[in-house]
Amino acid sequence: MKVDANAAYQQWQALSGVNASQDKATNVNALPGNTAQADFSNMLKNAIDNVNELQQTSGDLKTRMELGDPNVTLEQTMIASQKASIAFEATVQVRNKVVEAYKEIMSMPV
Repeated sequence: MKVDANAAYQQWQALSGVNASQDKATNVNALPGNTAQADFSNMLKNAIDNVNELQQTSGDLKTRMELGDPNVTLEQTMIASQKASIAFEATVQVRNKVVEAYKEIMSMPV
């Protein structure tokens, strides 16, 4: 399965814009002149939180479906499961690219 890295990056940027003002007030890394690190860490935290929320929602719907909750349909459960799966796969691919870039930077001569 191929995930578009640009779409994932744009989604992460959209997520980081939502809580940027709240996180800067409470973030220890948000020192004057250190906004790039704070923005990246906020963006990464928001993206991981979003993936976690999707997985928790999927798990909750699966449990409710298994227990016979009449308010949960099979379609809702499967869609939530697929959203969580795709988000997790995208996160893993982004992580792999970051690790690959880190290894490449570390192998550069100084």
